[in-house]
Amino acid sequence: MDRPQPPALRQRIGRHVLLSLVLIWGLGSAVVLGVGNHFVAQAFDRALLDDAHALAAHVRGGEAATTSGRSRNAEPLHLDLTPREVGLLRFDQSETVWFAVYGPDGTLVAGDSHLAPGTIAERALHAFSNLDYEGRELRRVSLRIDGQPPFTIVMAQTTAERTQLLRRLLVYSGLAQLWLLVALGSWLLRGIERDLRPLTDLQDAVDHRDAADLQPLPPSLTHEAATRDVQRLGEALDGLLARVQQGLRAQREFAGNVAHELRTPLAGIRAQAAHALASNDPAVWRSELQGIAQAELRASRTVDQLLALARAAESGIALTLETIALEALVRDVLLRFLPRADALGVDLGAEGIDAPVPVRGNTALIEGILNNLLDNTLRYGRGQPPRITVVLHMGSTPGFAELRVTDNGPGLEDTALALQLQQRWAQGDQGLRLGQGAGLGLSIVARYAQLMGGRLELAAAPGTGLSASVWLPLANASNPSTQALPTNVAT
Repeated sequence: MDRPQPPALRQRIGRHVLLSLVLIWGLGSAVVLGVGNHFVAQAFDRALLDDAHALAAHVRGGEAATTSGRSRNAEPLHLDLTPREVGLLRFDQSETVWFAVYGPDGTLVAGDSHLAPGTIAERALHAFSNLDYEGRELRRVSLRIDGQPPFTIVMAQTTAERTQLLRRLLVYSGLAQLWLLVALGSWLLRGIERDLRPLTDLQDAVDHRDAADLQPLPPSLTHEAATRDVQRLGEALDGLLARVQQGLRAQREFAGNVAHELRTPLAGIRAQAAHALASNDPAVWRSELQGIAQAELRASRTVDQLLALARAAESGIALTLETIALEALVRDVLLRFLPRADALGVDLGAEGIDAPVPVRGNTALIEGILNNLLDNTLRYGRGQPPRITVVLHMGSTPGFAELRVTDNGPGLEDTALALQLQQRWAQGDQGLRLGQGAGLGLSIVARYAQLMGGRLELAAAPGTGLSASVWLPLANASNPSTQALPTNVAT
């Protein structure tokens, strides 16, 4: 069962924004209704109370009257309004009005007998209340007049007009808020679309890019983007493309190196095998088999060096460094090379390996450095008589220990050639003449030294041999810097 596709980012953001706006619109309408109801009720209640006070001003009686110096009994309470004035009092264009006047004993003085007074608090002079009459809701005010004698005025009216006013207020305010909601929502959606357009452009640029195109993205999509988030995303993609390009370049270089270097020995092996198969002479077979074995050794050595160089490039990402007793490590490597040196008649010696030389490095890389240097000197640096010396020295360069391998071979003609030999596939005249190696040993040494914070230097003069010096940081150095190394050292 296929999983449903997730919504687009702009749809999700737009949905959240519109939902928030609708909720705000609903809350705003409720607030408007509540506030409007409060103030509309206050306005109508105030008008109803004013009408009650106006009616109370027309209540007469209750005080004794005098005529020509003679007194008479107090006049009873009555409403001093003509029928026409009572009609005007009841008149309202949209509401029905009732009123009643009650004496101090609760008897009806004037008005509608069905309109009973409401409860008035002891210290209050009036009170508002709601009541139902013949299925209609009425708003009533009871007004107490503390006169001689006291009386109560009751007035009530229907609530259709205030309800209609509230309905109009809600409709008009709701429509206005709805219009503002639509305008604000449109503006926000356009803003979201505009702000997310760089992401769409970035996606289109990546989707339409060829798999082999690992160049950085256009600056308009990364460094010149409208928002910092898009800039960071573009920079992250550029960094990823750069790392992928570097990895692919290393893979292509490794594959090309292997293909280039194995082409010649494999062709030789094929030719020698064909020559042996075409001959019936056992001596020829033996000779060709020996040649095939030598070619296979050269091919294997080339592959090992290529793999070592590839591992050196990879180990630069996360290399574990630790304190290493360099003198003990050099002693162990020399012991492994002694049988080979004796077989070749080479005098292999060492100096300075009795004193402790603690360095900060990687055991495998240091062994690789010494293996490649000794292998090079055993192949190309044999003088008459052949002599190779490994020297450990500490103190010539602050913060670094020097590992130097020297021979008494033909040496090099100039410094430029010394720098050239540290590049891939570079060989001196001696290597070309002997037909051995692939020109990778010194480049591996330089790379290993660089990974551990050190440097490689080749120093030589014609006829005086070659001196390869590797500086490695001391373990107890506070913060060794490669800037302190000799300026003529090249990596």
